[in-house]
Amino acid sequence: MRAWMMTAPIDVAALLAPLLLSQVYWRGTLANAALTVAIFAAGGLYRPRRHVSILDELPSLFGRLLASAAMVAIIAAQRHSSVEYVSGFMRGVALSAGLVIVGRGLSRALILLSRKHRWVEHNTIIIGGGPIGLELARLLRRYPRYGLRFVGCVDAPSRQASPLLPMSGTLDDLEQLVRLVECEVLIIADPDCPESAVMETLLRPRSSRCDLWAVPRLWGSRAQGGYPDHVGAIPIIKIDDITFSGPRWTIKRASDLAFATAALIVLSPVILLCAVATFVDGGRGILFRQERIGRYGRPFKVIKFRSMRPIDEQESQTNWSIAHDQRVSPIGRFMRRTSLDELPQLWNVLRGDMSVVGPRPERPHFVEKFSAEYPSYATRHRVPVGLTGLAQVSGLRGDTPISDRARFDNYYIENWSLWLDAKVMIRTVAEVFRGAGR
Repeated sequence: MRAWMMTAPIDVAALLAPLLLSQVYWRGTLANAALTVAIFAAGGLYRPRRHVSILDELPSLFGRLLASAAMVAIIAAQRHSSVEYVSGFMRGVALSAGLVIVGRGLSRALILLSRKHRWVEHNTIIIGGGPIGLELARLLRRYPRYGLRFVGCVDAPSRQASPLLPMSGTLDDLEQLVRLVECEVLIIADPDCPESAVMETLLRPRSSRCDLWAVPRLWGSRAQGGYPDHVGAIPIIKIDDITFSGPRWTIKRASDLAFATAALIVLSPVILLCAVATFVDGGRGILFRQERIGRYGRPFKVIKFRSMRPIDEQESQTNWSIAHDQRVSPIGRFMRRTSLDELPQLWNVLRGDMSVVGPRPERPHFVEKFSAEYPSYATRHRVPVGLTGLAQVSGLRGDTPISDRARFDNYYIENWSLWLDAKVMIRTVAEVFRGAGR
């Protein structure tokens, strides 16, 4: 059961309630409902919360209801010169706004009732056995109103268990514990280990499917915008998904298919010209297939226009850069500089081997080498590799530090949005026209 599954239907029903009284303003009522739900979603009013209170939500609700009502009123006034029509429509908007607040109050009361009677609760493991972890465990045991059932605690082997909070295992045991106790929620409290060790554990398959919450390191600090959440007096924040799964993956894959299909159609003349130029320059074998590593470390064949012919397969797999190789023809160098040689990878996107935006795929030899040298490099492969990426449009091409590339790739994964993909694509087009490729 997700937070929005109860709240969103009640909001929609309240916003559409004026249609029961009159269907004269049905277009405006539908538009108002869609706009209000969108503004609520953007403002985080459908996100899960541990501390549930309608009084905490009222300022945010009032502000967003007023904003959506103002926008709808302006549009209605522009479309209809009749004061009577506009005033009648706005009475319906005011009624729906009042019903939204009433519906929110009732839904919050129902959530609290179901939690207090333990009809709805989620098995929870706390990561960290220090004072904060101990206090969180005590609060969850004593107050069911937070909807979490404490089932265990894990920490680094260096931390000794206390009589008040016995350890269920170490971080290495977390995967097995998640399966055994059917854990749905993980809370990072105060683990006695580096953050990198915690992140490595959380990115494992079973752990990554749990909802993740964390106690901020600096107490007394609060994020701007929205309203804070807490368990007892301990502040707590929801960590967004750090893997592409469920709706996130569906949205990204749908956008990839739409973009790749449109790009292949629009750019087909350019692709044909590139194919002809490659044939004239080097004869048959205009396409170059090379093994790369994709999502979850699976190999696949990436397709490119050939810009040179390597001496053998060993050189193709282990030569890091051919930017200054004398065997690269003028046409090949131009295609590499403008990234035109990578247009056939749109077919890889359609096949599902790649995404439009994501970490750039690398050859097996270098994946093995970089994974051994840079601990964060392998975590790039939790998502599909991309035709272009945030690291590349940020100037990290060619002979640039691999650690910097991995950092940008992981930042992209952990902060993904459709708008971030759009920004990367806009910057990619700018790079192509500047000829800033390899």
